[in-house]
Amino acid sequence: MSVVSVKQPPSGPRAELKRHAIVQAARELFLREGFGVGMDAIAAEAGVSKVTVYNHFGSKEALFTTVITSALDEPLAGESSAALEGLVEAEDLRAALVEAARTWVHAVRTSHEVTALRNLVAAELHRFPELGEVWRHRGTESHHPAVAGALRALTEQGRLEIPDLQVAVIQFYGLLVFPHMVFSSYGTHIDEELTDRLITSGVDLFLKNYGRR
Repeated sequence: MSVVSVKQPPSGPRAELKRHAIVQAARELFLREGFGVGMDAIAAEAGVSKVTVYNHFGSKEALFTTVITSALDEPLAGESSAALEGLVEAEDLRAALVEAARTWVHAVRTSHEVTALRNLVAAELHRFPELGEVWRHRGTESHHPAVAGALRALTEQGRLEIPDLQVAVIQFYGLLVFPHMVFSSYGTHIDEELTDRLITSGVDLFLKNYGRR
């Protein structure tokens, strides 16, 4: 019985540098020219051959998905990640959640490139429905692990009661982040005062459902 081998992408420090260069080049070109940009142009921008791009990603759809997923993690880097990690040590969980949410939502509201990339996904779905399928197949558990990790840790501590983490993560996003994503897709925004009301009321709703009774 023959065994079909699956080609693995290149690995090692040098390969990682090339991969990073490809993702950065693709991000800039997708933002500037849309999904229709050629792989030749991406390779040239990254300073590698087109064969190298395909060796790392296999297809433009896979590269596009990598660009989007890495970009969507950015609002939860730095201060946002530290705020979420600090939840497990907080004495006042509500106050800590509100402050963590403020940091996170501010990052989402000010990440203009990330907003542009999200809008690019929506714009390309009619031509490349497989992009949406790839995105959906990743599942919520693979998006922003900092959020899932914080909620899981609080549940293990007994400070929250979350029977379905996947549902809770989506609800957390829905209360805090999704309103800004929807409004930005329409070319408008939610003002600061309403943003803060959404954050405080969103945290209260989340704790009402998942806080210890």
